Amino acid sequence: MSQTAISIEGLGKCYRVGRQQAKGDGLRHAMEAVLRSPVAWIRKRREQSSKEEDFWALRNISAIIPEGDVVGVLGRNGAGKSTLLKVLSRITVPTEGRIKLHGRVASLLEVGTGFHQELTGRENIFLNGAILGMTRAEIIRKFDEIVAFSEIEQFIDTPVKRYSSGMYVRLAFAVAAHLEPEILIVDEVLAVGDTAFQKKCLGKMGSFAASGRTVLFVSHNIEAIRTLCKRAIWLRDGSLMMDGEISSVVDEYSKSLFSEEVPSWDNPDYGICLNKLALKNGRGELTNHFVPGEDLRVEISFQARKRVNRPRFAIGIVGANGSCFTSNMLLDGKFPEYLEGEGTLTCLFKAIPLLPQTYTLKMAVRDETIKDFIFPYKDVTSFNVTGDLAEYGYEGEYVNWASRSTPVVIPYEWHLPDGRREAVSLNRSVRAISNVPHQVQEPSLELDAMQ
Repeated sequence: MSQTAISIEGLGKCYRVGRQQAKGDGLRHAMEAVLRSPVAWIRKRREQSSKEEDFWALRNISAIIPEGDVVGVLGRNGAGKSTLLKVLSRITVPTEGRIKLHGRVASLLEVGTGFHQELTGRENIFLNGAILGMTRAEIIRKFDEIVAFSEIEQFIDTPVKRYSSGMYVRLAFAVAAHLEPEILIVDEVLAVGDTAFQKKCLGKMGSFAASGRTVLFVSHNIEAIRTLCKRAIWLRDGSLMMDGEISSVVDEYSKSLFSEEVPSWDNPDYGICLNKLALKNGRGELTNHFVPGEDLRVEISFQARKRVNRPRFAIGIVGANGSCFTSNMLLDGKFPEYLEGEGTLTCLFKAIPLLPQTYTLKMAVRDETIKDFIFPYKDVTSFNVTGDLAEYGYEGEYVNWASRSTPVVIPYEWHLPDGRREAVSLNRSVRAISNVPHQVQEPSLELDAMQ
């Protein structure tokens, strides 16, 4: 039986908000105000206190995380994810409840935490390693591995104030990873790194779990959480909504993204607002339920207060095992010359080749330079594909596993040793083709044999 790595019991974190500290309101000024007019000082304190409110960033959170578990933490911005990690990392103390941690903890919560701007990368490895609890001998022994993992060998003797945010992350994660902690806590900070390094970090966290260590991972990247984690915790408004097997939690979280009103995106710098996103079927009906092979229409309503030249939209569909397909103006080059005033932009996915699952739709918009995001990638809604696969010719005894399968099905054929030719497609009409006698079908089988 595995030992408990993290125990959380009735955890709550409350902040006092609403008060603005007056300039010069230090201890000396406060004492002078009391001596000058005690009654006025008391009245002022009462007025300030009445304007303060309690804000519970976390409330009544309980969970048991065994050794070796890799747990993803899901939730919208402001759900309490980062606060939870800061409490577990002992950066802040809880208002109520208690936590128990068994083993050495390494945290990577913010870019460059524990780094000194004037010191070089080499010096910061020793400084950051010491902060994380490594001995000097341990750091010296692992120094070459840390530098190699960070992939910044040529800049190791450069002051970190000249590092990019990506270089910060590389070095910080490399140090934390080689601490060999029993518990690794990682926030969304990995999103700063490039794709190749993110995969490298995910692989490292996966190796942690395989060696019996515990990983707590916060990310808005559902695909990464699905890949790495077997369990997920979903937070909303500081409360625990769901804690369980990864697929179940992600499906419910994805459904909630659609059921909640999609918030508008507004970028004052570009003077554009995306104020509505709607999903419609091939008949033009507003819905989030589709069947395999049906058209999926994504309608984006915008209001451009200023002319936005040559924006590039990208829409991605993510399923149980990661990205399924995208429409991306960076690749196809079919972008509008400009957006101005009110209007609608629509992407029509024809005959979606998707198995019955819950899917997340994410979107991003780049400006004409391509380098900058007008709106960065973000999960914006979700939808379900439902249907009886028997109607499409699926007769396997494990057809109920479709919800966990690779979700995209392109048309394919089995050419069997007994001469049968079986076609598979998420198109009901294809099933009739597979029942046509072999001798009257087009003679493509002979060509296949020659290739």
